Amino acid sequence: MAKAAAKPKKEVSMEETLWKSADKLRGSVEPAEYKHVVLSLFFLKFASDKFEKQRKMIAEKYGERFVDNVAFYTKDNVFFLPEESRWSYIIEHAKQDDIALKIDTALYNIEKSNPALKGALPDNYYSRLHIDTAKLASLLDEINRMNTDDEENDIIGRVYEYFLSKFALTEGKGKGEFYTPKSIVNLIAEMIEPYDGVLYDPCCGSGGMFVQSIKFVEAHSGNKKKVSIYGQEYTNTTFKLAKMNLAIRGISANLGEMAANTFSNDQHKDLKADFIMANPPFNQKEWRAENELIDDPRWNGYEVPPTSNANYGWILNIVSKLSQNGVAGFLLANGALSDDGTELKIRKQLIENNLVEAIIILPRNLFYTTDISVTLWIINKNKKARVVEQNGQLKRYRNREKEILFMDLRQMGSPYEKKYIELTEDDRAKVTDVYHAWQQEGFEDTYENVPEFCYSASLEEVAEKGYTLVPSRYIEFVNRDENIDFDTKMKSLQAELKELLVAEEKSKADLLSVFKELGYEIEL
Repeated sequence: MAKAAAKPKKEVSMEETLWKSADKLRGSVEPAEYKHVVLSLFFLKFASDKFEKQRKMIAEKYGERFVDNVAFYTKDNVFFLPEESRWSYIIEHAKQDDIALKIDTALYNIEKSNPALKGALPDNYYSRLHIDTAKLASLLDEINRMNTDDEENDIIGRVYEYFLSKFALTEGKGKGEFYTPKSIVNLIAEMIEPYDGVLYDPCCGSGGMFVQSIKFVEAHSGNKKKVSIYGQEYTNTTFKLAKMNLAIRGISANLGEMAANTFSNDQHKDLKADFIMANPPFNQKEWRAENELIDDPRWNGYEVPPTSNANYGWILNIVSKLSQNGVAGFLLANGALSDDGTELKIRKQLIENNLVEAIIILPRNLFYTTDISVTLWIINKNKKARVVEQNGQLKRYRNREKEILFMDLRQMGSPYEKKYIELTEDDRAKVTDVYHAWQQEGFEDTYENVPEFCYSASLEEVAEKGYTLVPSRYIEFVNRDENIDFDTKMKSLQAELKELLVAEEKSKADLLSVFKELGYEIEL
């Protein structure tokens, strides 16, 4: 009898692998602490793998006598690691009772010998956690299997966001801790083209915007040394992660003296940026006290943004930081496109001041921590006709002062990891080609309004529609209701509901298991 073919092995993502291994810490560490336990260890392996790769190159190119010469590492932005800070040493001693102390010592020595990491790594963290040695050894073993040789992705940011998504209801939302997926960062970078000058992010999270922006510059034969990076982050643990994330990639940045609230403690008061890329926390409430920041210079002639929602506070902060020819690309919740009251007054003034260049609606399910569709805003301080040399090429911009480009990308994107969407390279190329064609001289021959995709609106049209920036108010849409296949739609909903019910049963089983382990079994 023929043997049944083996089922293909289910592919598990890096994030899921880390979660399952970190979940073994249950009982020793609070689940919300998992990400900090994992990421510092992941950093240790990442830094060590880069060190070993550099060490091998030095031995082959210059000879063994130079492998302990620190200068041969720092010249290529690689941390020199003493033996007790290397991953191989940690793994060798993983099952010893003092492994937590050895990890703390390794991190301390790395930070002490590398100024760029000052304040970035945890201090005496693992010793204080009192994790069971066997559980910690198991986690180390899991991380040891992982491949850190992924220069294209912001790995630390990805893993951090995945852990946040596990606790989105209690800590991820509204705290500025979102990681912006690579495809969105690339889209922003490809649109505003931050090849040289000052790049700023007022809510930089774990630094993913900077990581992918530098990758964009290098991919287009630009020079990352021509980009000066400034940022700020409110949450102390995330601030440390950002410093860690940038340092291991050799990216110099000024993130301020400390973690601080951008509104109440601006670390870059006099900054004028050529480019701003940001993903502020969506619909942040009570971001200032009622009588606080009333005369803040960042509002500069605009209405004071309401305390109920920080969206327009972020917009005006960004506008105030732009240089004379500065361009910004940032994400906001869709509600900011049509809010009334004070927000409407500010939006009307922004439009009449010729600052809004493009509004792009993005697909849903792009983020780990929220499934909503969000908007990419492009703000440009100089929409006049001019000729600019950019990365060795001349660009001839036409006058767009009385126009705004609207785009809708909700039909774009490809699925990944089952329930998420990412904008492919082809998707982004289509969007950026249209945007740049619309910006430049001769656009009459290269740009056209396309139903359900893009529309160039005059300021008169925007005024007639009450200064709303909702793209569907301008872009032509076809009514497809009559073409919906009811059976197909119901089967799709059936599959989605089944997945939700399975997930609910698993969550229920996990919860019952936790109570049973604690000695408080729940009998149903």
